Amino acid sequence: MTYADDTQRITMYGAEWCGDCRRSKRLLDGLGVDYEYIDLEAVADGADRAQAISGRTNIPVIVFPDASHQVEPSDADLRAKLEELGTLSR
Repeated sequence: MTYADDTQRITMYGAEWCGDCRRSKRLLDGLGVDYEYIDLEAVADGADRAQAISGRTNIPVIVFPDASHQVEPSDADLRAKLEELGTLSR
């Protein structure tokens, strides 16, 4: 399932209580990546949207402009995907 508003921008579904979410958010922020953060505790259908994308209940779910996604990515995996997309300056 793709949401039209999210197709050109990275979208991260997460929650503040989630350690993996805080880690991924810290990496994106530290790298200066432009992304939309969907707080699953603040957005009524956020968890349902994240689960529809990933087929899992694990978070964070990070959706990329190429329609791919990662669930609970390591910093190395997330950084590699950002480099693949040309989001990071090398």
